[in-house]
Amino acid sequence: MCDIILAAPNAKFGQPEINLGVIPGGGGTQRLVHAIGKSRAMELVLTGRIISAKEASEWGMISRVVDDGAVIDEAVKVAKEIATKSQIAVQAGKEVINAGMFPCLNLPRLVSMVFLAAHEMSLAEGLRFERRTFYGLFATQDQKEGVSL
Repeated sequence: MCDIILAAPNAKFGQPEINLGVIPGGGGTQRLVHAIGKSRAMELVLTGRIISAKEASEWGMISRVVDDGAVIDEAVKVAKEIATKSQIAVQAGKEVINAGMFPCLNLPRLVSMVFLAAHEMSLAEGLRFERRTFYGLFATQDQKEGVSL
């Protein structure tokens, strides 16, 4: 997942894979839970709903919405600002924030196993679980028929 996410006002975000009979791969379920919480991640992953940049910002999925056409300029501005800081302090800040993103929480076993993986497993374990689930779904009839297309 990106460290800092800037978006234009017309940007859209979502996890539409459920419409193809699969779940997000590439860490989508695991990282999304940590970015926006279990309930919102469940909503996006299980419905395939697409949200606006404004809503993504309100949910904490992105850093902020910037003026249309200014995303690259603003990203370069932020990168230049970070580049003026101590490299070791920037690296340490990133490591500490990233280490704190994946705490082990004790949740009831009734939670969907993929989202349970995001909370109770290390990220590496959760990613392996997600990958197995993602690949396994390609063997389902739902995926072959492309449900909800």
